[in-house]
Amino acid sequence: MLRIVALVSGGGTNLQAILDSIDQSVITNAQVVGVISNKKDAYALKRAENHNIPGICISPKDYAEREQFNQALVTAIDELRPDLIVLAGYLVILPKALIHKYPNKIINIHPSLIPSFCGAGFYGLHVHEAVLKRGNKVTGATVHFVDEGTDTGPILLQKAVEVKNGDTPEILQKRVMEEAEWIILPKAIDLIANGKVTVKDSIATVKE
Repeated sequence: MLRIVALVSGGGTNLQAILDSIDQSVITNAQVVGVISNKKDAYALKRAENHNIPGICISPKDYAEREQFNQALVTAIDELRPDLIVLAGYLVILPKALIHKYPNKIINIHPSLIPSFCGAGFYGLHVHEAVLKRGNKVTGATVHFVDEGTDTGPILLQKAVEVKNGDTPEILQKRVMEEAEWIILPKAIDLIANGKVTVKDSIATVKE
């Protein structure tokens, strides 16, 4: 059984997609064993509580130095003994020690088709604003493994989404979540949980 720890900063809609997928057996051989947020009022923690999953807030604001926060986060994750760490809308830079400790065991969902509209500054609505400003006709979402770079790890899954006339950043964000993020993130977890993903030379491959 794959033990998942989810890191979330906000409402936790991607977390909910994971929980629903486990309940509906879309994801098999996996369970969420803990949810960690950097915000005390993150609704994601309520979603965890509703599923009887331990939830904890670990915020950089509660520590005098960043290294103290980093150590607290790594310790909390270690105690949950995860096989996979899922960044489901987590807006905090991960400690390098965590990335080194869990190589190819951390995945992230990004709301664009990497390598477009990714990297420093591209998160949340900023991504969709940039897509619309550029006039793209297609956008989407990407699940990738996490390395020391920003959105630079091996790509696992991608799904395209149409950009429509009259879209606002908010409308496009909602469509990307519904038509891509909430589909490929659970799918990626299921593939990993069932041993169908390998990573070699920075390329992720899904077994047929």
